[in-house]
Amino acid sequence: MAAETRTAQHRNSSENHSRQPDETIGHGNSPAAWTCVMIMLVGAAVASFAYILASTDGNHDFGTLLFWIGIAVMFVGLLVGFVLRRIGYGVGGSKLKNNAH
Repeated sequence: MAAETRTAQHRNSSENHSRQPDETIGHGNSPAAWTCVMIMLVGAAVASFAYILASTDGNHDFGTLLFWIGIAVMFVGLLVGFVLRRIGYGVGGSKLKNNAH
């Protein structure tokens, strides 16, 4: 146990870390991710508005329909993001000019 702790401390030391190459993960900073998130935000906004609308008198049916439309838009956003990633617009994708973001 003590040997494992010493190894982990050495691995995470600032001297050892500074010698490792910088590998940027990307964190979804790509056209596919941004498109996915923007479409899903629109769907969430529609569903949130519809949830409040459905709770008012006389708007239950329309609000419920609009809520499910917002949920469907969020799924479409997820699908669009997946398709864009598969065709090369994801992090490190083949269609991007600068793969190093």
